[in-house]
Amino acid sequence: MEEGNSIVPHETTFNGKRTISRADRGSTRRHGLRQYRTGWADGPAYITQCPIRSKQSYTYRFKVEDQRGTLLWHAHHSWQRASVYGAFIIYPRQPYPFSGSHIQSEIPIILGEWWNDDVDMVEKEMMKTGAGANVSDAYTLNGLPGPLYPCSTKDTFTANVDAGKTYILRIINAALNNELFLAVANHTLTVVEVDAVYTKPVHTKAIMIAPGQTTTLLLRADQLSGGEFIIAATPYVTSVFPFNNSTAFGFLRYSDKSKPENSENTRRRRRLTAMSTVAALPNMLDTKFATKFSDSIKSLGSAKYPCKVPTKIDKRVITTISLNLQDCPPNQTCEGYAGKRFFASMNNISFIRPPISILESYYKKQSKGVFSLDFPEKPPNRFDFTGVDPVSENMNTEFGTKLFEVEFGSRLEIVFQGTSFLNIENHPLHVHGHNFFVVGRGFGNFDPEKDPKRYNLVDPPERNTFAVPTGGWAAIRINADNPGVWFIHCHLEQHTSWGLAMGFIVKNGPLPSQTLLRPPHDLPQC
Repeated sequence: MEEGNSIVPHETTFNGKRTISRADRGSTRRHGLRQYRTGWADGPAYITQCPIRSKQSYTYRFKVEDQRGTLLWHAHHSWQRASVYGAFIIYPRQPYPFSGSHIQSEIPIILGEWWNDDVDMVEKEMMKTGAGANVSDAYTLNGLPGPLYPCSTKDTFTANVDAGKTYILRIINAALNNELFLAVANHTLTVVEVDAVYTKPVHTKAIMIAPGQTTTLLLRADQLSGGEFIIAATPYVTSVFPFNNSTAFGFLRYSDKSKPENSENTRRRRRLTAMSTVAALPNMLDTKFATKFSDSIKSLGSAKYPCKVPTKIDKRVITTISLNLQDCPPNQTCEGYAGKRFFASMNNISFIRPPISILESYYKKQSKGVFSLDFPEKPPNRFDFTGVDPVSENMNTEFGTKLFEVEFGSRLEIVFQGTSFLNIENHPLHVHGHNFFVVGRGFGNFDPEKDPKRYNLVDPPERNTFAVPTGGWAAIRINADNPGVWFIHCHLEQHTSWGLAMGFIVKNGPLPSQTLLRPPHDLPQC
């Protein structure tokens, strides 16, 4: 949305009316938008609102303040975001801090998944049986799977460019359960922004992007007119669970007025360029590439766009992120590994969404029976988190709606510690209501004495979603200056359904401008 219209980067009110007409109920979210003092518009069902009921509506009211760049919006109830999503672009008032005057145009590319099955039934069957979920049938570029899938030759995304021009590619991963690699054949990509925050330029042949993340790229159209080059997306795999082992193709087509387009020319060019793109994509098991790419991202840290990372902290929370194997209840049949049920947890607490909104309960001081403020701020037991046998240990978890609370303005550090229960795996963790700074990451077990000495407190990447490395840990720092109730969860939807989530509360500050606003009159009821 362009500056001067209904959304601009600073202090502009947006009224987004969402009506649920076909689904039983639902909600939507502007992923990555801070929602300062307006947690009522944040979107996650049963966290900050009750779902909007069928044929009813709710107006999301909020301001966009001190943010600009590429974000996304999506449904935030059950697995509805499998098909309910889109780009949310905030255009800046100031010129881009990267070659803005030479940019020809922009090309949004939303990565998604195509499901032949009803995704609501996929989730319900998974939770009913305790087994893993069925996988999607295709990956998509802007909703189109491309020519490698059956009956999809005509359903192929094509971006048209002119030789010698520079383009902005706004890449959004809206996939439900997959991290993805993306590359453009014979082209170098330059990262200039992640999660709507400017970065130092990074030149790369491919990117890794997790669900919920956005990456803004510059592409120089430096090939000859008339050429056509594949845009490809394929999964980055760290799990032992079944996955969609396929690749989505689209095309970057160079204009050439001297050669009229025809279908035979198109087919011939696409055959010639297919192999070059496959070669540019990392192997789907290439953790080394994913790690190197992630480590290369740094905040721009300029005078105009400073990196405001907290150099000291008031509170540190260390939490494990685990997959779990729960004993099957008596007189039931469970279809997970060894006849048990799959779950997931943080500090061995599998998150349960309450029957009413946590934010509304907190605002009305009616938390009894809804949530508690006793989330453990360190693992209940210390062990070799990433070296334990993946299947022989007791992996039963506890269940609850447990949060922790901090004072307004707290400088908060959260360390996410992966485990090897079932298998080591990348987990894209997303924090609502705040951006955060990824000050440290590593493989193995976090050492609270040694690892903080190696933190990057100069130009760490500022994000809203970060992939905790497989078999490792990540430390983030947050300026907790947004009052309300905020969700933290894995953005692999299967893991969130299993309970890989928690929440935290930021208390009101001392000033009226630092307090949560009153709930809107049309807030949905459960």
